[in-house]
Amino acid sequence: MDVASGIVLPLAAGLVLAAVAGLRAFLPLAVLGLAGRLGLIELGPGFSWLSSAPALLTFWSACLAELLGDKIPVVDHALDAVGTVLRPVAGALALAAVTTRLGPLWTTVLAIVVGGGAAGLVHLGKAHARLGSSLLSLGVANPLLSVGEDVLSFGLAILAVLVPVLALALLVLIILGAWRLVRWLARTAIFPAGKPAPRAAG
Repeated sequence: MDVASGIVLPLAAGLVLAAVAGLRAFLPLAVLGLAGRLGLIELGPGFSWLSSAPALLTFWSACLAELLGDKIPVVDHALDAVGTVLRPVAGALALAAVTTRLGPLWTTVLAIVVGGGAAGLVHLGKAHARLGSSLLSLGVANPLLSVGEDVLSFGLAILAVLVPVLALALLVLIILGAWRLVRWLARTAIFPAGKPAPRAAG
């Protein structure tokens, strides 16, 4: 088995799709099913149902409902509450669907730990960002954040299918950038301009 095509590329694609599930639960499954039907990505033997007509209709309909509902105040927070369980499951499923060449044991372990974990962490970050936005803007900025999340989710999901390694590199850069932004905002809130942070002793 070629390591690149059999392990690295599917794992990169699955990891990115799992992270996307942390933002939009049904989008990566919808994209994955469509890509499998078009022959753009290989689905594991036990996951070919993702590319079936009923599955595509279900996932794309749910995806549209999630995209629209996330723009509505209160509904967006309800979706985040449901997503606490749903998004890690979707992330695990997305990663498992493309990493079956690793064998049942490793596929299951990676799906639960890496796929579910990645989706869960992204979901928690999204939920905290949305809560902060609601407190600061009274919810006015939430639809704008939602549109940004839509663009990011679609872009990463499509790249994960077409250029998995590039998608993974972009995901890492986005996470690092978001982390630096959060730290900067935290320092700014605690030590406003004109009040320098205290120096460490010694």
